[in-house]
Amino acid sequence: MLSQFAFLDLGAPQLLIILAIVLLLFGSKKLPELARSLGDSAHELRKGLNGTTDEKKDDKNEKHSETAA
Repeated sequence: MLSQFAFLDLGAPQLLIILAIVLLLFGSKKLPELARSLGDSAHELRKGLNGTTDEKKDDKNEKHSETAA
């Protein structure tokens, strides 16, 4: 997996430059809102990916409880 991102060999100076550019583009007031929306999006994505496996588990549990009753 690391070999896929080998071209992104970023050090501290490069990350500081990227952070400075983002700060200039969005401003200091918008950064917390932007970070929060990115976090919410990541959370929803994970929930959606895990939801498909949870639905399968729920279906198995329902079938098992129907046969037991």
